[in-house]
Amino acid sequence: MSRPFVRVSLGGVHDEAEIRGHRRTYIGALPGNIIQAIKKAGARNCVMMLDEIDKMGRGIQGDPSAAMLEVLDPEQNGTFRDNYLGVPFDLSRVVFIATANMLDGVPGPLLDRMELISLAGYTEDEKLEIAKRYLVRRQLEANGIKAEQVEIDPDALRLIIKSYTREAGVRNLEREIGKVLRNVAVQIAEGSTSHVTIAPKDIVSLLGQPRFENEIAQRTSIPGVATGLAWTPVGGDILFIEAS
Repeated sequence: MSRPFVRVSLGGVHDEAEIRGHRRTYIGALPGNIIQAIKKAGARNCVMMLDEIDKMGRGIQGDPSAAMLEVLDPEQNGTFRDNYLGVPFDLSRVVFIATANMLDGVPGPLLDRMELISLAGYTEDEKLEIAKRYLVRRQLEANGIKAEQVEIDPDALRLIIKSYTREAGVRNLEREIGKVLRNVAVQIAEGSTSHVTIAPKDIVSLLGQPRFENEIAQRTSIPGVATGLAWTPVGGDILFIEAS
């Protein structure tokens, strides 16, 4: 879009003045986060990411989510009034992008002013490609290992995905890859080897016993067991309901 980008973290914000600013009669008065972000971007037509909008709280100083109504309403934000500035400020040219894990924490009137784009969790094949292209390389750099010193079998990565992580994203997957590579870094630092190839059979010795098992075939063949599905914003799971 060829516009400056700025990020505003809303996690833990519980004061209306964080959005609207303080009146200049108060000691230590400051503009609100929105005006400060525009100043940081240096442009009125910036792209502003409102990160973790579902984590805003409500305190004794007012409701910040109610103050966000004017910020995100295209009918009103052309005359947004920050208490510090004391004059209307045009926010209509700003492109707002809000992120949230759960919509339950976003008030209905505020949700009504947004266009919702739901992003599904990654599939196993997508996680494998992300790991091969980005996560392994990033963890190699973080642990001071050269790419030619270690080789990870794609089947080993797939085993980590299936048996050691169960999530919508790849954060825990990157942690597990980091554990494997730190073990390799110790071996290289001790001089016991100069090149390591990590195969699926090595994963149990590096990461311990698998945390998740594929037990669908074993459980559904037993009489009196019904299969159900559980859904959460950070991933799902299969439930086995047993008759007692």
